[in-house]
Amino acid sequence: MVQGFPRLLGDIGGTNARWAWQAAPGMPLQHYASYACAQFDSVQSVVERFLGDHHLPAPVRMAFGIATTITGDQVSMTNHHWTFSISALQAALGVERCVVLNDFTAITAALPALTATDSRRIGGGEAVAGAPMAVLGPGTGLGVSGALPTSGGGAITITGEGGHVTLAAANDREAAVIAQLQRRFGHASAERALSGPGLVNLYDALCEIGRVGAGPGSMQPADVTQRGLDCSDPVCVEALQLFAGFLGSVAGNLALTLGALGGVFIGGGIVARLGTAFDALPFRARFEAKGRFRGYLERIPTAIITAPAPGIYGAASTLDALTD
Repeated sequence: MVQGFPRLLGDIGGTNARWAWQAAPGMPLQHYASYACAQFDSVQSVVERFLGDHHLPAPVRMAFGIATTITGDQVSMTNHHWTFSISALQAALGVERCVVLNDFTAITAALPALTATDSRRIGGGEAVAGAPMAVLGPGTGLGVSGALPTSGGGAITITGEGGHVTLAAANDREAAVIAQLQRRFGHASAERALSGPGLVNLYDALCEIGRVGAGPGSMQPADVTQRGLDCSDPVCVEALQLFAGFLGSVAGNLALTLGALGGVFIGGGIVARLGTAFDALPFRARFEAKGRFRGYLERIPTAIITAPAPGIYGAASTLDALTD
């Protein structure tokens, strides 16, 4: 048995937990599987299910990204009920080492391993080698991270909670929508609009403002997406327009904050599922719409990550970087 192998790698969002197995150094990932989080009462139970399904032994080491803040041994998910102790999970599964990191930190760590076929460009711009990069993505919540270059040619990944920054309006219509979100939630964070539930929040806000549509509480995220794409519901069409505009604005803010001349990457499931229809939405226009700094942002490339569960590769990279 090679030191540190075999190992279990995971990527846990608010909806799905995805896993893969690596038997030895340099070996391809095997037994990729995805499980609905709602069907399990804990991280331990879904890991045990994965191992049982594939007749695998306990791994020597494991690492996974998870959609929440990691500040210590105790982990509680933001948009799901799982809560656990990292050390207790490690002991219960009998693994030598268990590394848990924020899901978007894991995606950021995966960027060097992604190939040209693992992402799709939106708009112009050319990446500057060795410059900071930014990552954000709407899924069950809104994840945000970034990578800052080091003098040795590597990068430091940033773990934060940028999804909960205050959402800002660029016009009167957006201000009216945000006012509805504030009345409902108190604080209108970016995640309240830029997530699966956020799509529904945008639809509900538009219904309240205009007294139109099927009304609040009538839609699921998939309904808003589908009816917006096929233009069968004008309120859903506008909700998608707002979604893309807000996402472009938040992404532009992040790019300016980090100086992300190395590119901005969009993860999460929602944008990838929109496919090329996303290109016609106002994301890139709003990304660049920063007044005097339009030219700065025009030079920054934006891309949608299309690789499934990229956080798994980030988890692998994190284990690779361990010195013991």
